[in-house]
Amino acid sequence: MIAERKPFAVYAITKHGIAIASRLLPQLVGADLFVSEKLITSAPPGAFRLPLPMGPTLSETFPAYDCHIFIISVGAVVRMIAPLLKTKKVDPAVVCIDDAARFSICVLSGHVGRGNMFTERVATALGAQSVVTTASDAIGTLTVDILGRELGWTLDDPDRNVTRGCAAVVNATAVLFVQETGEPDWWAVDKPLPGGVRYATSLEGVDPNAFEILLIATDREIGESHPAHWKNAVIYRPKCLVLGIGCDKGTAPDLVERGVMALLARHGLSPKSVKELATIDVKMDEPALLALSERYGWPLRMYPAEQLDVVPGIQNPSEKVKEHVGSRGVSEPAALLAAGVEALLVPKQIYTEPGAGRSMTLAVARRAFVKRQMEVDSL
Repeated sequence: MIAERKPFAVYAITKHGIAIASRLLPQLVGADLFVSEKLITSAPPGAFRLPLPMGPTLSETFPAYDCHIFIISVGAVVRMIAPLLKTKKVDPAVVCIDDAARFSICVLSGHVGRGNMFTERVATALGAQSVVTTASDAIGTLTVDILGRELGWTLDDPDRNVTRGCAAVVNATAVLFVQETGEPDWWAVDKPLPGGVRYATSLEGVDPNAFEILLIATDREIGESHPAHWKNAVIYRPKCLVLGIGCDKGTAPDLVERGVMALLARHGLSPKSVKELATIDVKMDEPALLALSERYGWPLRMYPAEQLDVVPGIQNPSEKVKEHVGSRGVSEPAALLAAGVEALLVPKQIYTEPGAGRSMTLAVARRAFVKRQMEVDSL
């Protein structure tokens, strides 16, 4: 999804369509209404003129909105948007409403573009019947391509095994969901898993060839440690790692970035699972930490020295560090505090480069993982 997109574009070319749009707009914050030029005087204030045919206008608006809502027949809409389609990774959602507002129909980008969600939202706003035809939604099973997205999870590789995973789940073949980390409510905790789907919290003892596909939520890089599992898996990256970080004043931003990536790689952890950075408040203006935060979108949390100094679980306390900043440690206690845990995943590591004259430190903590009450005892 393109970050600069506006949320909703609504198109109406009939009097009934304008009336429907007028009911819908108050329920859609930030929506823009496009109305046929001939009917613009009947439109709500702020509506944009829509010259007919719509093709030239759509060529400009189509990539500019997350969701396009047409109060126009499905057939006409399909013909108009066909030349504008690229891939499901970037195409916006398209929803159609009939001229009597009886149905809200998802036409395009039901999953990745959130079309199914928008369709339900429009139906609720109008008291209409939603029409969603994607198989996983229709039968109420896992949506492999967007699983955990509302929790901040991402796919490690959107092009690898996802289509095969979708087919396996829809066809209720043998699927194993292995959750090593992440939130437990990727599926309603009080709802049985769909047919064919089993659940585990470890790869140990799992035969990757016993299942049509593995769905694995992990912060680990398992390509080398578990190559057979990786080959037959869709990998999800929950945001569960907190990086406690410190550096000498004036450390070059590119050195800090290389250090973070090198140390994560050394310990087999994915940067895609990083949730945030944590450090001491005297580093609030440190250019290297601010640059790292901005580049990767990792929030930078800061703590005062007196709070860091009393954190239990510091594995590498240093009186020298305390002399300089007032705390026995920075990276380790910052990681523990931000993650809300009592033990480190990776204790303090030091990174520098020949001739740099500066160094950085990194410690990693994993946010607590609450296991679902359906763990597989044996496979």
